[in-house]
Amino acid sequence: MAQNRIIEMTSNEIKRCEILKMAEEKKITQKAGSQQIRVSDRHFRRLLRRYKREGPAGMISGHRNKPSNNQMAPGKRKVIVDKLKAEYEGFGPTLASEKLLERNGVKVSKETIRQIMISEGLHRPKIRKEEKVRQMRERRKHRGELVQIDGSYHAWLEDRAGKACLILFVDDATSEILAAEFVEHESFFAYARVCKGYFQQFGLPEAFYSDRHGIFRVNHKNTTTTEALTQFGRSMAELGIEILCAYSPQAKGRVERANQTLQDRLVKEMRLAGINNYAQANVFLTQYIPTYNRLFAVHPHSMIDSHEPLLPENNLEAILSKQTPRKLSDNLQLQYQRIIYQITTDRPAYALRGRTVTVCESELGKIRILLNGSLLSFKIFHKQPKQAVVVSSKELSQRPAKPAADHPWRNYGFNLDGQHIQASN
Repeated sequence: MAQNRIIEMTSNEIKRCEILKMAEEKKITQKAGSQQIRVSDRHFRRLLRRYKREGPAGMISGHRNKPSNNQMAPGKRKVIVDKLKAEYEGFGPTLASEKLLERNGVKVSKETIRQIMISEGLHRPKIRKEEKVRQMRERRKHRGELVQIDGSYHAWLEDRAGKACLILFVDDATSEILAAEFVEHESFFAYARVCKGYFQQFGLPEAFYSDRHGIFRVNHKNTTTTEALTQFGRSMAELGIEILCAYSPQAKGRVERANQTLQDRLVKEMRLAGINNYAQANVFLTQYIPTYNRLFAVHPHSMIDSHEPLLPENNLEAILSKQTPRKLSDNLQLQYQRIIYQITTDRPAYALRGRTVTVCESELGKIRILLNGSLLSFKIFHKQPKQAVVVSSKELSQRPAKPAADHPWRNYGFNLDGQHIQASN
């Protein structure tokens, strides 16, 4: 007598057995049975023959409790886990998958890496927070039509150096990084330096899209005119570049997302490259930006480039300097930063008296004085210091005289009780 044995079956396998039993007993046709279990007529006949031959046990999948043919070899998995725990510590699944192929020749999908990292406790899936719904803004059609700019403070070199600010220029039409530089902090001169390199390489964009930082706009509540400009605003106005200020980080989302991506990927790339200071980091940036653009930049709607070429009259050294107006005295002198400058000229003095000139100060402190765009020569005027009065050491150490008891100074005013001093005496 055959022994009864327990067979584990899924609900789908149980349903198949029931349908095949009905077909075997001629209660339903084979066509109706194939439709109920959603297989072809030919496959249904195969299943029916197996059911008649092996019974319900023949419906169990032959792959059950067997390793998959696509299962990763244990040795390969160990190599990947060791790399993830050491060389690629803190990497996300996508970047880790790319680096394993690029540096180690190990081809593994990012989803496989994700599952390995989760099983090893190296990755926790992000919990997506409910975000405020915002109206989408279409990309600009042309490259250079709108460039989003921002500064991001971060420990870019982790514990190998302090925090720094990455100034980033991202094109709105393509999400392409057009310029980037690590600086100590955001300032007019820092942005001016990045702008100069960007303008010389690509030309002048139509507009910049920034936040409401004091570098880009005047934020004083008591500003009396809407035409007030910061040094950066004045520089861009001279070059014909419009400045648009966003009211939220989401409004300039392309540069914000680029910063988030770089805070993950760029930090890891510089760790692998052995970058230990920001001078090296700026050199590395020039090599990394093409790689970033190849991965994340998109094609614009139109191939027309909106960048305008630099003109000979665009004197970037003067335009991107700190400019301050000053009025010349009758002696053709002006004061700037507590220093008196004497204008030297062959022209008659009366032609320059009272004229307003522009003092241009570079990032390195170099001074240039302009009158209607023309350079004026000058020299620094040194005042003769006044001679100090010579006194004896006795006079220097002498204490001030103390008034006598009957001195009028002691008979003036009121006591704490409100009585006049003279009345209380």
